Amino acid sequence: MSQPRKSRRKAREYALQGLYQWALSGNDVEEIEKQLREEKGFAQCDDEHFRVLLRGVIAQAHLFDATIQPHLDRPIAELSPVEHAILRLAGYEMQHHPEIPYRVIINEALELAKSYGGTDGHKFVNGVLDKLAAKIRTVEVNAK
Repeated sequence: MSQPRKSRRKAREYALQGLYQWALSGNDVEEIEKQLREEKGFAQCDDEHFRVLLRGVIAQAHLFDATIQPHLDRPIAELSPVEHAILRLAGYEMQHHPEIPYRVIINEALELAKSYGGTDGHKFVNGVLDKLAAKIRTVEVNAK
C-alpha cells in the first residue's frame, strides 16, 4: 500500500498556528516547531513545507509587513494576530514558491481565514492578497 500524500494544507495550518504563537509569545522558533510536531495530527502534514513556511515567515516577518502595509486600509498593528499571520504566510508563499499558483495560495489563505479568523476576516484577507498578487506575481496575474 502506498503511503498517503502529505498535506500542504495541513502544513499551512500548523505554520499558521506556529506564527500565531510566535507573534503572541515571542517563543523561539525551535521550541514552537517542536511543540507543533508533537500534535496528534501532525503526521498528516507535509513536514518540509511546514518547516520552510514557519522558519521562512519568521525570518522575514518585517520584510513582509513592509510589503503588505501599502495594501492595508489600517495600520498593520491593528490587524488581528490571525489575519496578520495569514497575510505573512500567503505573502511568503507568493514570493518564494512560484511553483504554487497564486490562486491556490489565495484560496488556501481564505480557507485558513474562514476557519481561524473573525467573521468577515476572509473578505479582508482576499482583498489584500489580490492586491499583493498583482504586485508579486504580475506576469501570472496578467496572463489570465
